[in-house]
Amino acid sequence: MTRAVKFFGMMFVMAMALTAVAQGEVKMSIWGQTKEGVAVPIYTLKSAQIEVRVMAYGAKLVSIRTPDRTGKMADVVLGYDKLEDYLNDNATHFGSVVGRYGNRIALGKFSIDGKSYQIPINNGVNALHGGPMGFDRFVWQAHEVLNGVEFTLVSPDGDMGFPGTLTAKVKYTLAGSTLRIDYTATSDKATVVNLTNHAYFNLRGDDQGTILDEHLELNADRFTPVDSGLIPTGILAPVAGTPLDFRKPAVVGARINSDHEQIKLGGGYDHNFVLNGNAGTLRLAAIMTEPESGRKMTVETTEPGIQFYTGNFLDGTFTGRHGVKYEKHTGFCLETQHFPDSPNQSNFPSTVLRPGVTRHSTTTFAFSTTKAE
Repeated sequence: MTRAVKFFGMMFVMAMALTAVAQGEVKMSIWGQTKEGVAVPIYTLKSAQIEVRVMAYGAKLVSIRTPDRTGKMADVVLGYDKLEDYLNDNATHFGSVVGRYGNRIALGKFSIDGKSYQIPINNGVNALHGGPMGFDRFVWQAHEVLNGVEFTLVSPDGDMGFPGTLTAKVKYTLAGSTLRIDYTATSDKATVVNLTNHAYFNLRGDDQGTILDEHLELNADRFTPVDSGLIPTGILAPVAGTPLDFRKPAVVGARINSDHEQIKLGGGYDHNFVLNGNAGTLRLAAIMTEPESGRKMTVETTEPGIQFYTGNFLDGTFTGRHGVKYEKHTGFCLETQHFPDSPNQSNFPSTVLRPGVTRHSTTTFAFSTTKAE
């Protein structure tokens, strides 16, 4: 064998190795089964920087392990070590893809083309996250794709009162330190759809207390004020001069006990923010930074809004990894979305999906670290 052949052979092997590192790896195992005996696969997506686990039950984001500024790894997503705990938790929606309509619909009622529909109410007098048997309560079909996995769920006509047979697909892919989520939906009848992921994050680590010292920046000049049932009033209000102004980085807990009416109604932050820029284009939505660990999470999305929620309803009922009880404010959500109650708000971006149209959205979560101050 000539030196040239050896050289090019070595170069080929090195190139293949670098490609494998760049692409990462995807591994599947069966995590357990539902009470009905349906097997639930879980997928581990691993790059040189971070490790992500997602499972077919609820198309849930189970964990994200990422380093702090010293290289120490920690899980920054709240969740459980056992499938059984997810099956027994019908309240928090940890890591779930919620649907057919994520967030709230007032009184569970809406109409399309003059025809009225009723969704079972499951949040006071309103419907939340698609009703009591939403998309997070089913095992999705799964298949591996390059650098990730795609989950598919077919929701039949009339499911939870929604019209049309809806096919939803959620694809998780990992490249370097960025997790990308692509959502698509089609329907054979006019319906409404609003898909998002309900992961709770804590950049200190999922067992390291509250998120109140973390710093948030939101690319939003306006938000949608809510009433006592957390239903938007229909107004697009400026954040300026309110505790909801995160246009510049601010400490999450600094104003969370404000006497401002909106904070009192939410028991903290539980509000939809109107993102700046053009919906449909991938743009900055939020940046969360944890000063002690240095972990930073940057969220970009094509969606028109984002729900910032500070775990106000966590009360220690659920025990997560490491035996830690998840108390109030131990996690935050940044749910990219269309606005809550859009089917009943004509001035909000429409969530109506018609036959022959494919609804698509993309959200990315990029992880990095900051230098010590």
